[in-house]
Amino acid sequence: MRVFTFDTTLRDGTQGESVSFSVDDKILIAQKLDELGIDYIEGGWPGSNPRDKEFFTRASQLAWKHAKLTAFGSTRFARNPVDQDPNVRELLAAATPVISIFGKSWDFHVRTALGISEEENLDLIADTVAYLVQHGREVVYDAEHFFDGYSANPKYALQTLEAARQAGAQVLCLCDTNGGTLPERVAEVTAVVRARFDGVLGIHCHNDAELAVANTLAAVRAGASHVQGCINGYGERCGNANLCSIIPNLELKLGHTTIGRENLKHLTSVARYVADLANLSLRREQAYVGPSAFAHKGGVHVSAVMKDAATYEHIQPELVGNRQRVLLSDLSGRGNVAYKLKQLGLKETLTDTAGRELLQRIKQMEHQGYDFESAEGTFELLVREAAHPEFHPFEVVRYEVSTKLQPGAEETVTTAGVTLRVGDSVHSSTAVGHGPVNALDLCLRQCLASIYPAISDVHLTDYKVRVLGGKGGTESKVRVLVEWTDHRRSWATVGISDNVIDASWRALVDALRLELMRLLEKKSEAENASLDFSWAV
Repeated sequence: MRVFTFDTTLRDGTQGESVSFSVDDKILIAQKLDELGIDYIEGGWPGSNPRDKEFFTRASQLAWKHAKLTAFGSTRFARNPVDQDPNVRELLAAATPVISIFGKSWDFHVRTALGISEEENLDLIADTVAYLVQHGREVVYDAEHFFDGYSANPKYALQTLEAARQAGAQVLCLCDTNGGTLPERVAEVTAVVRARFDGVLGIHCHNDAELAVANTLAAVRAGASHVQGCINGYGERCGNANLCSIIPNLELKLGHTTIGRENLKHLTSVARYVADLANLSLRREQAYVGPSAFAHKGGVHVSAVMKDAATYEHIQPELVGNRQRVLLSDLSGRGNVAYKLKQLGLKETLTDTAGRELLQRIKQMEHQGYDFESAEGTFELLVREAAHPEFHPFEVVRYEVSTKLQPGAEETVTTAGVTLRVGDSVHSSTAVGHGPVNALDLCLRQCLASIYPAISDVHLTDYKVRVLGGKGGTESKVRVLVEWTDHRRSWATVGISDNVIDASWRALVDALRLELMRLLEKKSEAENASLDFSWAV
């Protein structure tokens, strides 16, 4: 069955705590959703704020490949004739092909929130829908609080749908606005509505009982063919139904067609893109698209996955654009290490004995607080050091760092000094930085740049500190995770210490030592290849 997708990330999603998009953000997200194959993109409420109004002005100039841009609003106010209602006028001025309006389906809301009679509410619905249809718009009617309204007064809840359908609404969307309905009830009520009304029936669920996705699927099984939700489940309170779970469930589990199998491969990248623009971390454990969705940690699991991924993966991660990951920790077995060695192209570098010794070292370091799940760069360094003990890019002789507040000054000054031994020579440097980590990083580079010029391509991109507990308070151990890039790939290294500066220093040193070992190994391979080539001639 063809199931239409209706994305409300740019409207309902922005009502979530910590979610805020600029007009530029909304334009970029809308274009990305259009490329993904979403059928309807609800851009906002043009009558509610200048930002949404500007969005629709700019969006009207874009060439949409697939999606129908949708403006959102409410039925007319009871005191206003429909043709003079400011909200309705703004909806038409948005110039979108589709308008989604919500109306009251719960008699409690009609009397309490609107303060009008049930008959007057039916007039609001009918007048507004009919007026928009007369102006050539496709109308999606959102029956707000429908499931609560149906439970309280089923006859009246159905009458509100009847008013919208007779007025010309093309889609009747049942809303679980409070998000507390259970899947069985959603299916039961949806089936009643499906039996009474022809045409497209939609479902809009909130996640207050952690059931928004399940409720959406229940509604589809009962006859709904239009699903509403947000990317990553963003939305007010506990969020909206997560389209990143709904879409693959419909496509891969229930055999329906939504955005199509080819577009499904882009789902993970879109989820990350939207999260980045929202300035929020994508939930690692998020189904299908999260970084941990296909991550394996336990040794038994990894051993099985290496034989056949289907042993612990319900789908192939590539179907949704994700990838399989194997994590390293104190729960790891030899299979975890073997997998990571193969992934890094280092499978042939260690003997079985060295591999076992490496695993024990990893477990011991994890016990001390090291985190190899996030710091795969540190793991790679351990492997390269075990495989090539003769490689010593540099040794640390000493380092120091001081932060001072000069009399009368408003800002502190941080100075670092580093001394390294490279081969038979000693190199020292001092630097002033924006804080101790930056100062130490500058010193390291200054010491190494003349010998290893390529080190200038490596840059720190993120820095995280976590207190590990122990004695508690300021006496606790800290774990510092530092992320790096050389513009071709990214990696992270980790440092552990009672001292946050020392933990940071360890992570800095390991990152640069790893990059130098990579460069030295490439140089060695190139020299060997040259010798072999000359001999062949």
